Amino acid sequence: MSGQVTAYIGLGSNLGNRQKNLKKALDAVASAKGINLLRVSSEIETKPLADKKQNDYLNCVAQTQTKLPPDKLLKVLKKIESTLGRKKTPERWSSRTIDLDILLYGKKILKSKDLIIPHPQMHLRSFVLKGLCEIDNEIVHPVLDESVSVLFSRLAGKDFYINENLPRLLPNPI
Repeated sequence: MSGQVTAYIGLGSNLGNRQKNLKKALDAVASAKGINLLRVSSEIETKPLADKKQNDYLNCVAQTQTKLPPDKLLKVLKKIESTLGRKKTPERWSSRTIDLDILLYGKKILKSKDLIIPHPQMHLRSFVLKGLCEIDNEIVHPVLDESVSVLFSRLAGKDFYINENLPRLLPNPI
């Protein structure tokens, strides 16, 4: 890829000093070769998904520009997670020192074994959409063809998740 692409990254932490973890991750993103950190949303505190018994999360969204293709960007983010102490577990939505997700990569739509862009559940997370709206509320979801501000308003401040054992969306407990 020769040109710069605007990519949005979701960050979250619920172990240790969450604010410090986010700052370290943002510093690592900003200093990574091939990535320019442009803007960062405010921090948003959220309850764990699926009523998990764990600490609350601190989240934010970062706007970046990169020449890295999506798979290389993902490798850089995974290395940052590892460096900052993230432990891989088989359990979904487990506690973590840091979580870095590619939310959007330009207008690209990608589905591979290791990466789905746009993030497959970003439209169900009000904290993600709120962060995106703070940066630019006219961003359009490339699959749903709706602005993040419209998607955010539909959630009415709630977060949803998909439970694979039940054939419906479930609102996250408040």
